[in-house]
Amino acid sequence: MSQKKLEIIKNYISEVRESLARLPLDGVVKVIEILEEARQRDRKVYLFGNGGSAATASHFASDLAKGAICEGKPRLKAMALTDNVPLLSAWANDTAYDNIFAEQLENFIEPGDIAIGISGSGNSPNVLNGIKTAKARKATTIGITGFDGGKLKEMVDIAIIVPNHTMEQVEDIHLLIEHVITTCLRTGTRAERTETGRQRK
Repeated sequence: MSQKKLEIIKNYISEVRESLARLPLDGVVKVIEILEEARQRDRKVYLFGNGGSAATASHFASDLAKGAICEGKPRLKAMALTDNVPLLSAWANDTAYDNIFAEQLENFIEPGDIAIGISGSGNSPNVLNGIKTAKARKATTIGITGFDGGKLKEMVDIAIIVPNHTMEQVEDIHLLIEHVITTCLRTGTRAERTETGRQRK
């Protein structure tokens, strides 16, 4: 391997490590608390994004629906609006690409549900429109973004902003964030019950 490629690899990993060290963990904790409440109250979670963020939305929905299962707790009802390609492309073709998430949410989202918009830049029009619809329906809104947070950070109830300006690295950390959230939902409640049981003894 050439020295130049080795330096690129080292720099990339170093930049991700630095961004992780500056990640706003309080926002991650708040999202975990919101999702924990959502499953207790039988609320639904809708996720959406474009490109790599679309893949993360699908991955996150899968993990919430299966990976977050915790014995003794209700299961989370999570759905990625990126997964129904015929419906997504119908709205894009018949109206505009900016409407592909908002129009789907019009069918499903209810007060108290959760909408999670994922956008590296925080400025994707279809993600912003989806959040607008969710807010109009009195849903809780969460933005997972990067760079400076874009317009998304001002629209949502809670924003997790990855402090990084390289899209690939932002997307890497978004995936790590969703895995951390899923892990806490799956194991945190068990740990709390175990600790509570010890205290009672």
